[in-house]
Amino acid sequence: MALLPILCFPDPKLHTVARPVIAVDARIKSLIADMLETMYDAKGIGLAATQVDAHERLIVIDISEEHDEPLVIINPEVVWTSAETHLNEEGCLSVPGVYDGVTRFDAIKINAMDGEGKTRLIEADGLLAVCIQHEMDHLTGKVFVEYLSPMKRDRIKKKMLKALREDAR
Repeated sequence: MALLPILCFPDPKLHTVARPVIAVDARIKSLIADMLETMYDAKGIGLAATQVDAHERLIVIDISEEHDEPLVIINPEVVWTSAETHLNEEGCLSVPGVYDGVTRFDAIKINAMDGEGKTRLIEADGLLAVCIQHEMDHLTGKVFVEYLSPMKRDRIKKKMLKALREDAR
């Protein structure tokens, strides 16, 4: 396993639309292991392959307190959403230190493959539903700050670019 570099907003690669995973083979299983290690090391609860510059429809999530219940989601497709929505405070490993409100469906159902390539229906509500929706946005090239006002998004972009310049020194 290896820690993977996480792309940071406003990196244009974060806007790449991910392609479907064709087969859950040794390469994908290795990517899953590396993504889980990277997510846990970064103290995150979700990570999309797009964020580690691997543009395939693959997500890893673990919202458990002990970080011992990893969920692997491959080629997710939403099949149902609740009528109810809520404004939730979100953060992102690709936008470190930034948190803001995003409206998401309270509950969703998705069809996806797991880490073994088996198709399953995943029903989620609460934090898991929010996390799945957030990570699925990454697969379509969307970062959560794009839900914010242009003024907020521009301020965040400037802050992130300044941090990158300071890190480069």
